[in-house]
Amino acid sequence: MLSPSSGKYASYSDVDLLAALRTDDQGSFAEIYQRYCYRLFTLAYQKLKSRETAEELVQDLFENLWNRRASHDIQQLEQYLFSALRYRIINYIKAQQVRAGYELYCRLGASEADSNTEDALAVNELSTALLASVRKLPAKTREIFQLSRLEQYSVAEISGRVNLSEKTVEYHITKSLKLLRSYLRDFLMLVVAGFWYL
Repeated sequence: MLSPSSGKYASYSDVDLLAALRTDDQGSFAEIYQRYCYRLFTLAYQKLKSRETAEELVQDLFENLWNRRASHDIQQLEQYLFSALRYRIINYIKAQQVRAGYELYCRLGASEADSNTEDALAVNELSTALLASVRKLPAKTREIFQLSRLEQYSVAEISGRVNLSEKTVEYHITKSLKLLRSYLRDFLMLVVAGFWYL
């Protein structure tokens, strides 16, 4: 929990706050948080309609800002914060799309014992398609995708494990989701259409 910033920081410009933040000044960080937290949360909530998810994305954004305070090269604080949040929202939505396909696979798999031969074939086909799609990913992208989406590591944790910058890790995650959607799009549309008509 952040302690409130002292009154002196309220008069600081964003440029002054960033300069102070680079020197590990916790008061400047608290002021940035107070200045932008509610507006960022409001944007995330409007896009995702989930209070919990909106809070998590905003907290992750501020945690990243603090952890990388010395290395950030931010010119416009407000523009940076809102752009970074939009990027997180897009990544979250993309991850949900991949997860939805995987959940459909699990639902079909769970009912396999009671299903007819067509259902069993659909499960096998989807399983094969998912595995083949993941295998098609370039090696580093596949490794980062598995750490992020299957093992639930954060971007910062993955960055440390694979010795790449967080920006590069985010690039690989975005790339993997884009490629998987491309590989699975036609197949999943057929399976989903068939699933709803069972």
